[in-house]
Amino acid sequence: MKTTWKEIAPVPTSQEFIDIVLSRTQRRLPTQIRAGFKISRIRAFYTRKVKYTAETFAEKFQAILDGFPRLQDIHPFHKDLMNTLYDADHFRIALGTLSTAKRLIETVSRDYVRLLKYAQSLFQCKNLKKAALGRMATICRRLRDPLVYLEQVRQHLGRLPSIDPNTRTLLICGYPNVGKSSFLKSITKADVDVQPYAFTTKSLFVGHFDYKYLRFQAVDTPGILDHPLEEMNTIEMQSITAIAHLRSACLYFMDLSEQCGYTVEAQINLFNSIRPLFANKLVFLVINKTDVTKPEDLDEETQKQLSDLVTQNSNTELLQLSCITNEGVQMVKNTVCDRLIEERVANKLKTGAAAQSASSDAPTGRLGDLLARIHVARPLEGSHSETYIPEAVLNGTHKKYDRNDPDRPKLERDIEEENGGAGVYNVDLKKWYDLTDKDWNHDKVPEFFNGRNVADYVDPDIEERLAALEAEEERLEGEGYYDESESMEDEEDADIRMKADMIRDKRKLMMNEARMKKSIKNKAQIPRSKKARTTTQMAAHFNKIGLDAAAPVDRARATFRNAPADNKSNADSAMDIDTPSARARSVSRAPKTNRLTDGVTRTTATGVTDLVAKEKANRMAKLSQRKMNRMARQGEADRHESAALPKHLLAGKRGMGTSRSR
Repeated sequence: MKTTWKEIAPVPTSQEFIDIVLSRTQRRLPTQIRAGFKISRIRAFYTRKVKYTAETFAEKFQAILDGFPRLQDIHPFHKDLMNTLYDADHFRIALGTLSTAKRLIETVSRDYVRLLKYAQSLFQCKNLKKAALGRMATICRRLRDPLVYLEQVRQHLGRLPSIDPNTRTLLICGYPNVGKSSFLKSITKADVDVQPYAFTTKSLFVGHFDYKYLRFQAVDTPGILDHPLEEMNTIEMQSITAIAHLRSACLYFMDLSEQCGYTVEAQINLFNSIRPLFANKLVFLVINKTDVTKPEDLDEETQKQLSDLVTQNSNTELLQLSCITNEGVQMVKNTVCDRLIEERVANKLKTGAAAQSASSDAPTGRLGDLLARIHVARPLEGSHSETYIPEAVLNGTHKKYDRNDPDRPKLERDIEEENGGAGVYNVDLKKWYDLTDKDWNHDKVPEFFNGRNVADYVDPDIEERLAALEAEEERLEGEGYYDESESMEDEEDADIRMKADMIRDKRKLMMNEARMKKSIKNKAQIPRSKKARTTTQMAAHFNKIGLDAAAPVDRARATFRNAPADNKSNADSAMDIDTPSARARSVSRAPKTNRLTDGVTRTTATGVTDLVAKEKANRMAKLSQRKMNRMARQGEADRHESAALPKHLLAGKRGMGTSRSR
């Protein structure tokens, strides 16, 4: 049983936690990306980085969770002591928060690894990696308070005394300032603070000593006051926990001189209050400071109350000592240790005797001690299971199998050799079927129910009934019973068919969209070859939609030749403005205007005639761009990594020598 937790590793703060994990990740997986790397290699590198970071976080969290004690696995004494000192609910919540953070970080890693699998560029991979590590760091940063609380609990757990709940124990209890710590210091080498005022001891102290070559531990508890359990503070609850859960000999100290500040009657009342905690334990009423006041010096009524405490409890003894003069200290220690050894031996013998009494012929000694530790299953009363011996063995007619004996029973191996050997003869297992009739063993339908073949349940008139059913079906078909007409289709069926068609169409669209995404891969949305158009194609397109292409063609040709555009076409159109075609072309070339509510006419550069329509168009453009960003496709604006330069030639200060690579 673990009794100390001094080896629990320190719990870092949230910021230290992040620094440890990220620095370890950078040391183990430094960034090594060069131009020319395939996108699959880049994805694998950043995926490995995200996974390693999540594994490091999970490893650190699991180490903290495993280092702290589990309340359901430790002794009830330690469990209640931790509940008294740290509040078990807060302790569980802190550990549960760490466990939840570990699970969340694993979920984040799994999600971003899935996204990295479909990244199309170095820029996208790097951003996804940064986002994953950022979310993990944010989760860890939220654990600031639980980590600080667990570090304080760890430090306090390391300072707790090492108390073994199962060894030979002397438990010292009583009112404050009655001499408990002085007695512990007298019989052990424990460094206990002894002062002449109450509540000097604020926590449990443990000392060890040897008696008759056996190791004993003495536990000094803080003082207890006589008030209800609900009103006790943390210091007093440590004593109550130790008295309730430790198998020990309890030494209740009393100060009859009342120098402790409490009357003898109050000390007797406290003993009666905590008497239920002394059940099944050795109790010693120890009178301290006998150099000042002895029991004989008290009045008769008080002496009678003391004697009643001893007589009313069969397992209680009265002892006297003085820690100042050391009178009776060793006598009290020896008496308590002897009684405790006798009690433990008697309990062990009683346990062995109870196990042996289960059967009258149970052995004694070391074998009886062994049987007391294990459970032996025995038949119920009135039932006796005899050993079964085959009749042939009892009669002596059973003979050992002899291969050379001609009268030996034939084995399946002998039958196999007689019928051609392995590969020619197959063992017939059906002949060993245990059925009512042996003729059923080789039936073609090996299905049975209630000891009968299933074929026995088949109706003998089944063929006639099938012929009648087929004739009825033909008659119904001839009468048109099964004919379907469009008028019989109700609205619900039509709605179902309509929705099914919509689902099919949507599925086809999704499949086509997925195919297009796969075909795009690492290319831009629109290939550059598709963007190039000649002036002839532009003029043909303008003429097709009813616009004059002269001015755009002149401007395009002037751009190619680095010459100013020709305004001849504008002049011709100005002279021919009176013709209907020229008027239409001029209207089409005029800038679009937008008349606002205040009477001011403004021209929009996009050609939209209404501000509401313009806002709608901008909003739709943003929504379409959001979809592109979410799908993480490479665009024309993505950064291009140029060829990596040789670092040993270009890094650092350069001398007057050459920079040739050879």
